[in-house]
Amino acid sequence: MARHETLAAVDLGSNSLHLFIGRVVDGQVYPLDSLREAVRLGAGLTADKRIDRATQARALETLGKFGERLRGFPRQAVRAVGTNALRVAKNAPQFLRDARAALGFPIEVIAGREEARLIYLGVAHTLPKADHRRLVVDVGGGSTEFIIGTGLETQLTESLYMGCVSYSLKYFPDGEIDKPRMKAAELAARQELAAVVPACRALGWQESIGSSGTVQAIESILIENGYVAQGITPEGLDRLRSLAIKQGRADPERIPGLRSSRAAVFAGGLAILVAVFDELGIERMAISESALRHGVLYDLLGRVEHRDMRGTTVAQFMRRYHVDAAQAERVRQLSLRVYDALLADQSVDRAAEDDPDRQLLDWAACLAEVGLSIAHAQYHKHSAYVLSNADMPGFSRMEQQRLARVVLAHRGKLGKMEDPGLEDDDWRLVFALRLASLILRNRTDAPLPPLRVTADTAGYTLELPREWLEENPLTEAALEAESGSWKAVGMKFAVTRVTERRAAQIAKLEVVPARAVIPAKPAPGHDRGAGTQ
Repeated sequence: MARHETLAAVDLGSNSLHLFIGRVVDGQVYPLDSLREAVRLGAGLTADKRIDRATQARALETLGKFGERLRGFPRQAVRAVGTNALRVAKNAPQFLRDARAALGFPIEVIAGREEARLIYLGVAHTLPKADHRRLVVDVGGGSTEFIIGTGLETQLTESLYMGCVSYSLKYFPDGEIDKPRMKAAELAARQELAAVVPACRALGWQESIGSSGTVQAIESILIENGYVAQGITPEGLDRLRSLAIKQGRADPERIPGLRSSRAAVFAGGLAILVAVFDELGIERMAISESALRHGVLYDLLGRVEHRDMRGTTVAQFMRRYHVDAAQAERVRQLSLRVYDALLADQSVDRAAEDDPDRQLLDWAACLAEVGLSIAHAQYHKHSAYVLSNADMPGFSRMEQQRLARVVLAHRGKLGKMEDPGLEDDDWRLVFALRLASLILRNRTDAPLPPLRVTADTAGYTLELPREWLEENPLTEAALEAESGSWKAVGMKFAVTRVTERRAAQIAKLEVVPARAVIPAKPAPGHDRGAGTQ
């Protein structure tokens, strides 16, 4: 990936939308510009878990402003992520299409544990180096993250579905604060915390850090009222809780230090934080200025500087699921050669390292056989299930789903991919991975024959030496069956037997960069023909 001196992160949180732009100097990110709008996506969720139109309109307007500020940024220098509200919203896919158009960049919805990892990454980069464990707590709009780590490495990442927006709406809907409502909210938070408290206590920590808006706002109120000099303490929270109940509402005129922009979500955030302190026995919490957006930026910097967490995750999965590394490498190399050949004459001016589709094919080839550790029969289905549902640090949910779709399609009937709906570019990846897996089915380092792949609007053509096909009847039969698989989805796959002379020409060029017009996915049922010539 090319180096960029300026990077940008966009955080579509359940409470606020943030744009953070940083300048990269000697591996560190220095703030350059930031924008924030309290859109409250979480508050716009209807009873049937859909973001209402008014909230969508506010979000799109904000993203349009962000897009203007990001105009001229290369795609690789910007990363936009969505969190809990977009994880649960049923109409998130439709909204994300509009959001991408407004922002001008892709938007990834990340899982809760990936959000936790990124939060810790941002916080850890701004703290002094230390050898002891740190507990980081981030009370967001729709979820609360708990992370324990040392240095830049995490040992525990958890995410719970409770946040300042959701709890304020549920327990303080009219803004009134009293003892029964506060007690109900705290009890609900304690019940949620039961899932993570044992693991946190078993691991232990020596320092507690709070991050993002809720804890920063509460610290400001505690300081303004003289309850603490800095940070957050149980005693300070207890006094603030009593003050809030006494005043009866989250009113900036009644509670010194409370900003009007935080008033609507103050009570829910306070209840969650009180429960966190009680259940985890926290005696003091320091506050970090860093949050998810900072972690996104440092993670993006890692990708730019070839320290991509996704690569680490792929390697870990290969070890965990006992993937045959030698075979994965054979398939990876051949599938990438086929992909490069198909793309060569598409007038696409991008280096291989900056091509996200090529990178995804690389990972798919490495992880295609993780399902073999479960069962040999239908292993590609097991692989796809694992890749869809496992926690994969560094990957967004959408990246995982796309990776799973390509892996699912690399074996078996292609008709099964009609419902999951492969994108046009995905078919190119599927073709490359299927072809490599088929040709390398013998799982040996035997020399490959000269081969050439081309594509047109109807489908794909593969040229192979006639003599080699005669010597490998099993592969020839598999290729004939492959033609039928592509025909079933309305696309052509033809195998052309070439002469010895032609094979020699191909051998000189290896996989020839073809004048390939990559076919778009045709309408279901439209037969463009197939066969072995």
